[in-house]
Formats: sequence, C-alpha cells, structure tokens
Amino acid sequence: MRAMRSNPKQATGTFTQCLQKWLAPLSVTVLAACSPAAESDKPRVIPEPLQHGLIYCSEGNPESFNPQLGTSGTTVDATASQIYDRLLDFDDQSKTFVAALATDWEALDNGTRYRFNLREKVAFHQNFMFQPSRTFNADDVVFSFQRWLDKNHPYHYVNGGQYPFFTSSGLIRLIERVEKVGPYTVDFYLKRPDSSFLANLATDFTVILSAEYGEQLRANNTMGMIDFRPIGTGPYEFVEFRKDILIRYFRHQEYWRETPELEHLVYSITPNANKRMLKLITGECDVIPYPLVNELQALDVNSKIEVASEVNPNVAFWAFNTAKPPFDDPLVRQALSHAVNRPAIIDTIYSGNAQLAHSLLPETSWAYSEEVNRYPYDPKRARKLLADAGFPNGFMMDIWAMPVQRVYNPNAQRMAELIQADLAEIGVRANIVSYEWNTFRRRLARGEHQSVLIGWVADHADPDNFYRPILSCAAIGSGNRANYCNPALDQLLIKAISETEQAKRRPLYDQIQNIVSQQVPVLPIANSLRFQAHQADITGVELPPYGGISFRNAKRLSPAELQQADSEANSDANSDANSETNSGEQPQ
Repeated sequence: MRAMRSNPKQATGTFTQCLQKWLAPLSVTVLAACSPAAESDKPRVIPEPLQHGLIYCSEGNPESFNPQLGTSGTTVDATASQIYDRLLDFDDQSKTFVAALATDWEALDNGTRYRFNLREKVAFHQNFMFQPSRTFNADDVVFSFQRWLDKNHPYHYVNGGQYPFFTSSGLIRLIERVEKVGPYTVDFYLKRPDSSFLANLATDFTVILSAEYGEQLRANNTMGMIDFRPIGTGPYEFVEFRKDILIRYFRHQEYWRETPELEHLVYSITPNANKRMLKLITGECDVIPYPLVNELQALDVNSKIEVASEVNPNVAFWAFNTAKPPFDDPLVRQALSHAVNRPAIIDTIYSGNAQLAHSLLPETSWAYSEEVNRYPYDPKRARKLLADAGFPNGFMMDIWAMPVQRVYNPNAQRMAELIQADLAEIGVRANIVSYEWNTFRRRLARGEHQSVLIGWVADHADPDNFYRPILSCAAIGSGNRANYCNPALDQLLIKAISETEQAKRRPLYDQIQNIVSQQVPVLPIANSLRFQAHQADITGVELPPYGGISFRNAKRLSPAELQQADSEANSDANSDANSETNSGEQPQ
C-alpha cells in the first residue's frame, strides 16, 4: 500500500524534535544496563548528538542480545539483522542461498561434510571494554558453533545453556563438529546427509560471535556479558539498553557491506499497540511493527504514513498440552477443534487480512496436502466427541494468550475471548491466562499451560521447518508447545530430511500431515499477511520473508527525494489505471 504524501518538512521537523529528546541522555554517557558491570567499565563519551537516525517503536524487551539463546521475535528483531551476520543469507527473489561471511561452499563426502571459504577483511564492532586486534576468521566460526554443540565448551552453559532453535531444528544432533582447516576455511562434519542443512545455516539464529571477545571476557571473569553487551560484524553496533525504555545502536563505520546511511538507530520499547500507533501518527516513531489491522485503512489514507505488507510464511495455532489430561486424548482435541468458529476469528481478529489455515504448512508450500482433516465449525459434532471421550457435561480449562502482538496473531487476548465463547456453547468453561512476555515464555517452556494461542514464523522455506521445531520430541521445552512426542512422526521427519529429491519427500510429508491432522496436537488457525507502518520519508526498511526486520538499507528521504518518490508513485498508479481501462474490463 502506498499513500499520497504531503508536507514533508512538517514530518521532518517533528522527527528532529523527537530525535533531540532521545539523544539528550546520550550526550554525556552510555552504559549497557543488561548485565552486571565489570569493575573496569568506563562510560563511553559521545561528543555531540548525531542528527541522522531512525526511531523504531518495538513491542517489547529482548530476552538477550544473542538470538542463539531464544526464538522470540522480539529478540530476533533487536539482534539478528542489526548486530550480526551469518555465513549464508537467503535471497527470496532467486530462492537461492547467497554469500555472506562465507564467500563459497561445497558439499563433500556424499553430503556429510561441507567446506566453507570465508570472507576476509571483515571488521568486528568495538565498545569501551573491547577493541578487536584482528578481523573475522575461522576461529570465530568454530567458536560460534561449538558453543552450542559442545557441552564442554567454556561458554556452553553461560546464560542458561539453552539453544532452542538448534535443538528443535535438529542441528544440535546433526552436526558432529566444526573444524578450522585454515585461517579462512572451515569444515562442518554431519552425522548424515540433511536436505535442510544449508537452509538452517541461513536463519536468524546462526549468528557469528567474536572468539577474541569471548576470550577477553573469560579472562576478566565476565563471560555473561557476551550475550548482553554483544559484539558482532553487522551494520549496527550495540550501545545501550534500558529495560522497558530503549535500545540504542550506532552504525558500524567499518561494515564490510555498504556502510548504513543511518548514523544511529533507537528502539523505543512500546508494548501497547495503541500507544505505538499514536506515536507513529504524532511523529514520535518512524517505524512500527504490527499496526492494528482494524486501522490499516485509516493509516493508508494518511499522507504522512506509508503501510507496507508482505506475504509471510507463518501460522497461528492453538496448542493443546498433550502431557496433561484430558488433552492427552485425541477425541478431546478433535472436539475442541470442531468447537471453534475459525472463519469468525479471521474476520474479527485479522479484519480479513489472513487465510484460514488447515495445516501447519502454508498452501504455497510444495509439500502442502489437501487431504487433511479440516475441522469445520460444528458444535454438534464437538459435543458428541466430548461425550465419547467421557465428558458429556464438559470441563474447565485454561487458554493462555500471548501479551504481545505477532505477525501471525495481532491480538491473542481477543482471540482467546472468542474461543472462550465458542467453548461455552459445548459446556467447556475456559479461563484466560496471561503474563508479562518473558514470564509467559518461561512458564510456557516449563509446560505449566493446558493450552496456548501461539504460532510460528518459518525460518526458511523447507517444509521441515514447520514440523520439527513445532512437533518433534526433541522440540519439547522450546517450540513444541503441545509437548507432543510421537516416535512414528519423528521417524518420518528424519526420513523426509534425509531425502534430497522432492518427489521422494512429497509422500512422506503427506503422511506427516495426515498424522498431525488426525492427532491434532495443535489446531491451525490462520496464515496472516505481515504489516509494517512507517513515516512517508523513510525508505529501505526491509521485512525479510522469514521474519525479523532489517535497517541495513534504511534511509530518510530529503524533501526533494520525497517529492520525486511521490511523482513516481502517482505515475505508476496512473499507468496501472490506464492498463486496466485499456484491457477492456468494465467496472462491475
């Protein structure tokens, strides 16, 4: 969506006022507030406020500043594309892997060994504690991967020792070891061939840390800081975090790609969606995630604001904790699935900007099967299934609702209320539960819930990414919120990724979808469009198709550039209108 724009000077003036407010505290000192300060900490003095920047109103605090430690979208947004780089990136246009910190790679030994040649002259960040003495090399790759692979690694248990993506994706059991072959060459040894290996390496979680920084922190007995005062090679250096207030970054002047145009980046932490919207409208924010779907039309006609939408491979679902009665009974899960009016949820929660989901896989996936149980809204059948399961009068249960917005679920609390009303029709009395986001995630990981409204944004296009992280036995405690463990399903999942030919994989995913739709440990609800809103003079903010947000190419247009962009947009719109008229189609 592209709105007509006007009066760019007014928008720019508002930004300058907000920028001065944000930068005022920074002009004296900057302290990172996440972890205990080392005795040698010295304040970083900023000589004068920087004038070229952007304010992003994020929806919550990150759990840490290392996406290896968690799969929260809040953490990914704050870290993966701003602070770090990976060996590979995925190009959605060409649907291929492209070079990042690795310049080229090859599969050896029948797909059980991969060799990566690394990019030279890539600079790491620095801060008041650390001045790198060298550039990126093979030692950093070995350090970054062996940390979570090797339980004897000195950093393995630092800050909890939990690596949910690597556990749920199976990488932690697939990779045998990572070895340095030369200063700029590494080998990955796999226990078996795996068709999703490269795709997993190109995700937001496989970031590269500084081994030299790790060594220094270890020598100073401050190892915990590695995940809270991060050092990476990405486009922005971390400067400061104030819980519930802001995160501050400066551009990496020695970034190996083109240096970002923005001198600084501020995340204004604003959990309330209405407040984020108000900040955007008043110019206090430049960019917001997850604009309220019922206000998209109003935003679209605001000349100072632009709304962007992207097709995003995501799925919202209702997960039943199969480790707790009565949710260990498939009949109960089937009954609850028939009780929910999902089309009404699509209309109410998503304002029609989503598609009803019948499978964890989106319909655009090559592995999607039409032959799955679809669970149409049918209260009569739901009551019969409950009676067959031994609950003719229903029962009491909890529905946990996320306190944050996500691309797959813009309002979990309201969705829970709709489901609560539907369940009452079949005699099931539901209590809605929610907590602060990090508390919510911790208690969820401990399996305290009976059911939860949650979802998934794919890390890559391989169908494996929609199943192993969500329903494999190994993913219990991380992405498997149903606590569902089916050895037969696990065997099929392993068999499917061991095959390299799509024709051989397709029937295996048919079987997988059949099992899941019959057992229904999770009820798919919706595949949603992803929205982002920003000031009209901001361009280059990227929404990668598999989650996260990138400000690497973001910039603020000058009034002249903004006027030119408007002219081009109007020209394109007129051209489209003329094409439609000339096509011979008559308005209905």
